[in-house]
Amino acid sequence: CAALTNVFICIALGAGVGAGVLVSRNFGAQNYGKMKTIVSTSLISFLLLSIFLGIFGVCSAHWMMRILQTPADIMEEAVLYLRIYFAGFPFLFMYNILSTMFTSIGESKIPLWLLIFSSVLNIIMDLWMVGGLKLGVFGAALATLIAQGISAVLSLLIFLDRMRKYASPFHWFDKSELRSMLKLAIPSILQQSTVSIGMMLVQSVVNSFGSQMLAGYSAAMRVESICVVPMSAMGNAISSYTAQNIGAEQKGRVREGYRAVTIMVLGFAAVICLALELSGDSLAYLFLGADGTPAAMQTAVNCMMFMGWFYCLIGFKMTADGVLRGAGDMKLFTVANLVNLGIRVIVAVTMAPRCGIFMVWAAVPVGWTANWLISYCRYRTGKWEKR
Repeated sequence: CAALTNVFICIALGAGVGAGVLVSRNFGAQNYGKMKTIVSTSLISFLLLSIFLGIFGVCSAHWMMRILQTPADIMEEAVLYLRIYFAGFPFLFMYNILSTMFTSIGESKIPLWLLIFSSVLNIIMDLWMVGGLKLGVFGAALATLIAQGISAVLSLLIFLDRMRKYASPFHWFDKSELRSMLKLAIPSILQQSTVSIGMMLVQSVVNSFGSQMLAGYSAAMRVESICVVPMSAMGNAISSYTAQNIGAEQKGRVREGYRAVTIMVLGFAAVICLALELSGDSLAYLFLGADGTPAAMQTAVNCMMFMGWFYCLIGFKMTADGVLRGAGDMKLFTVANLVNLGIRVIVAVTMAPRCGIFMVWAAVPVGWTANWLISYCRYRTGKWEKR
């Protein structure tokens, strides 16, 4: 279910980006009435969207699993898991949007603690429902639903409490603010969803190399998902920072922030590179275990040790993207990310079958570099300041 649910998660993340940029901008300008109007409009709009998508997912879960060629022996459990997941879609949307809004008003620690709480609760519920009550896949899905639901409700209650500090009249729903939000959200949703779909295509190429290399590549991708977290955080931080300072008419601080984040990216990249080069074998063993075949281990180690040298590139890319996104300059942001995706997919599909699985990850830093150059050149023009 993961490849499919990631596409829908990207919709929630993109929706959060659209609302977060506008909230940050009005928070920086101390226009609290308009800020609260945007908050209310986004929560109502995207809650309705999440309910629609949840109903669609519940009704079409079997069809989607069949399209993905799910093996017959696990079809029933896969459909059950997916339906429960979609039933909790409103909670997923609410948490992701509120998480972005907390960051937009400078309260980034709150979603962190809520995420820790949700994760620990999910683990405890898994151990009880799967290990204790023997509910299997149903228990795992139900545990996730309950943990996400409680976290989302707590997020909403805490956020409403924070909003009381900004006493100002506002409207519950404003069509013009919704249009402004969608202008930022739709490109971000398309970009992130397209990336998820593209990665599904890359995964299909890897599948053709057999289960051993698939296992090794999957292990390397789990490590990569951890390595990109600090880079993604830098991008999200500079996005909110940019929007706040544009709202406060302090555009010079955006350039100072960009330089500061670039230095932090280099620091994170150095640590990641050192860790992967020194501990590649141990990390591969951590995910593959004693049952990992030599081919799987070698694939994982080769991928991780190659990629270790290039995480600064995705950090540079996400920093430049974050400034453009925070400024509402979405056109080049979208183009840059589609170029990145296109390079990765085209090289994987055309070169990997001829030259080997190495080409799947060799294309990644090339895509990151192209993305960064496009976004950075746009940043250097200064046109984003006029958006």
